[in-house]
Amino acid sequence: MISPFIFNNKNLFLERFPLGQVNRSLQAWDAADEYIINYLNSDFDDVKLKDKPKNILIFNDAFGALSCNLSEHNIYCVNDSYISQQGIKLNVERNEINADNITYLTSTYELPDDIDLVLYKIPKTKSFLIDQLIQINNKYTESTVFIAADRAKEIHSSTLKLFDKYLGITKTSLAVKKARLVFTQIDSKALTESPFPTLWDMPSVQNRDTNFTIVNYSNVYSREKLDIGGRYFIDNLPTIPAGSTVIDLGCGNGVIGLSILDQQPDAQVNFYDESFMAMKSAENNIKANFPKSAENCTFNVNDCLSNVESNSVDFILCNPPFHQQTATTDHIAWQMFKDSYRVLKKGGELRIIGNRQLAYHIKLQRLFGNERLIASNDKFVTTAAIKR
Repeated sequence: MISPFIFNNKNLFLERFPLGQVNRSLQAWDAADEYIINYLNSDFDDVKLKDKPKNILIFNDAFGALSCNLSEHNIYCVNDSYISQQGIKLNVERNEINADNITYLTSTYELPDDIDLVLYKIPKTKSFLIDQLIQINNKYTESTVFIAADRAKEIHSSTLKLFDKYLGITKTSLAVKKARLVFTQIDSKALTESPFPTLWDMPSVQNRDTNFTIVNYSNVYSREKLDIGGRYFIDNLPTIPAGSTVIDLGCGNGVIGLSILDQQPDAQVNFYDESFMAMKSAENNIKANFPKSAENCTFNVNDCLSNVESNSVDFILCNPPFHQQTATTDHIAWQMFKDSYRVLKKGGELRIIGNRQLAYHIKLQRLFGNERLIASNDKFVTTAAIKR
C-alpha cells in the first residue's frame, strides 16, 4: 500500500516491495520508524543534526522510512535483505530523493568509518542481533551515538541484556504507540570475536554416506544443525537425470542444492535467495564440499526468480517462507510458485515442502492444473506439480 509518512514537514509516500503483493493493507513503515524520526526531530541534540549533514549508519531499514526521512545527511544503509534494499531504492526514486546521499551496504560488507549516529531496527533473529552488535562494538567508540527501536512487545529483558553484554550500558524509553527506543553507550572495550559464521556437520541423508561441513552465517536458518523440515525434504527429493538444470529457490545455506549435487554431480544447480548472508553461506558450502561441481553452479541474490529466463529449467525445489520481516503473509510463496511456472520448461517439475496447515497444494492446483502428494507426516507435506 502507498502510505503517507509525514514527519518534520516531509510528505513521503512509501510502498512495500515487491509491488505486486496480494495483501495491500500492510504498511511500508511501523511505529518504531515513527518514534525514531519524532525523537530525532524533537528533543534529540546528541549530534546536532540540524547544524550540518552528519554520517548516519542505518541497520535493517525495511523499506526506507528512515533513509528517506534523513536523506539530507550522508546515509549508509545496511541490509541483509535484497528485497528491503530494492524497496528503499524504489521509495528513494519515487519520492525524488537525492540518491547520491545514500550508500547501500549488504550485511557481509565492512562497516564504514567516521559514523556520528547509528540507527538500529532490531532484527527478529537473535544470532543476527548478536553478530551486528559485535560488529558495531568492534568498529565504533563512545563518541558514536547509538539508538535502536522495535515494537515494545519484542524488546524483552533478555534483549536488553544482549545490548548490555555486547555493546554497552543500555536504557530504554517509554513506550509510544506500542514502540520503544533503546539507548546504548558504546563501550570501547577489547575487540570481541564473533561466533559467526557457525560450522556444523551434516548427517547422512537419502541413505548416502555424506560427510559435509556446513557454514552458516548469522541470519541464515539452521545455524547449528539440519532442521527437521530440511531433512524431510531431502529424503523426498526427485531423482535428477544427468545434465538437468535445477533451481534451489529460497536456498538458505544451500543444503538442498548440495544434496542434489551429491546425488547427481553433473547437474547444473542455480541457487536463489533474497538474503545476502544466505547466498554467501550457500556459495561457501558448495565450494567447500563440491569444489569440482562449483563451476556448474550459479549464486543469485534476487526477488524470487525475477528476470530469470522463461522455459529454461527442469526442476525447481523450494521451501517457501510465510513471513516478510514481522508480517505473516503468503504473497512470497505465491510469487515463488508463479515465477516457477514461468521459468520451468514444459514437463518441468516444481517440488515444495510446507507445513500441513499452509495447504500449498491448492495454490499449485490452481496455477499448474495439477499437483501430486509426494510424502507427508504430522507436520510437513511434500508436493509436486508439473508444467504441462
